[in-house]
Amino acid sequence: MAATDYDIAICGAGPVGMALALLLVKRGATATRIALIDAKTLEQVNKDPRSLALSYGSIQILEEIGGWPVASDAIHDIHVSRRGHFGRTVLTPEEYGVPALGYVTRYGAIVSALSAAVKQTDIAVLRPLQVSSTMERDDMVELHCADGKTITAGIMVQAEGGVFNEQDARTVRRDYEQTAIISNVIASAPIPHRAFERFTDEGPLALLPQEGGYALVWCVHPDTASRLQALSDTAFLAELGAAFGSRVGRFTSATPRIAYPLGLNAHTAASARTVAIGNAAQTLHPVAGQGLNLGLRDAAVLARMLDGEMETDVLLRFAAQRQADRRLTISLTDTLARIFAQGPGGAVPQSMLGLSLALMDTMKPVKRLLAEQMMFGHR
Repeated sequence: MAATDYDIAICGAGPVGMALALLLVKRGATATRIALIDAKTLEQVNKDPRSLALSYGSIQILEEIGGWPVASDAIHDIHVSRRGHFGRTVLTPEEYGVPALGYVTRYGAIVSALSAAVKQTDIAVLRPLQVSSTMERDDMVELHCADGKTITAGIMVQAEGGVFNEQDARTVRRDYEQTAIISNVIASAPIPHRAFERFTDEGPLALLPQEGGYALVWCVHPDTASRLQALSDTAFLAELGAAFGSRVGRFTSATPRIAYPLGLNAHTAASARTVAIGNAAQTLHPVAGQGLNLGLRDAAVLARMLDGEMETDVLLRFAAQRQADRRLTISLTDTLARIFAQGPGGAVPQSMLGLSLALMDTMKPVKRLLAEQMMFGHR
């Protein structure tokens, strides 16, 4: 292989990119031959307040590389139901022999912990540095940066991802029109360590236990999202209560709401020297909260396959191996999203979902398969 600045250049020093770098070092890769490149400063990223739902399998990956524990709230059970319809199911950790089904934390907390772990190694961290373009050659990849520098690497991993935006229109499927409203809300009678996935007429409404309240992700039609954004806090909380019900009492306060459009970005192609992982490869609908969890599984598998192996077909084999996990996870989230975007509350697919939830408690093998996919996936 030609002489290069680095063996592996990872574009994106978020949780998935840093996890990959640390897993590679854990498996014996030379830290000085790995570069983490990010356009943002560490201070900017550490202040990111977004809430994340991490599966138990993701916690295992983070523990291996020193990215856990961090300040978090355990999810001991998940209540899944259909608003106004018969049927519900409850997932509990005792059924699967784990201490918790998952954990809720802040994006900035995960980044801070992983950054501290990276500092204990000799991994090259290049930030803030923006990669403007890349050129793949037979024996290397050239990364042309905004400051005029060129970095060369044996392979490049694209791990720079984020929420869907309209600039992604060429690669994002819009089989459904939905917008997510996110906020942190306080309820008068919270149920400790219980998460809720409530399917409403327009889409899923998730409440994740966090810091004495709940992280809210409410998926609705775009016109509904615009109307909700224009409401006063009092009116918004009243509509949230009407959509969710009274299982946690009355909603009493909310942080400023943020809205972003949803779509499916599934650009998972790889070449001999470049590959995408995490949100760079797939940006999912937030139903079931699987985006970061799928990305961490990408990192775990890629690190294992790159362990002492830099043959030119390894990235192509990685992409092929990840197809099953990606397809199943994408199918689960995308199908649910489209069910609620294609008809009113009484539509047959929505009614069938309510019935399926009722049957799931009696069909233990199906329930276990679904839970294990959400907790561990394939890696």
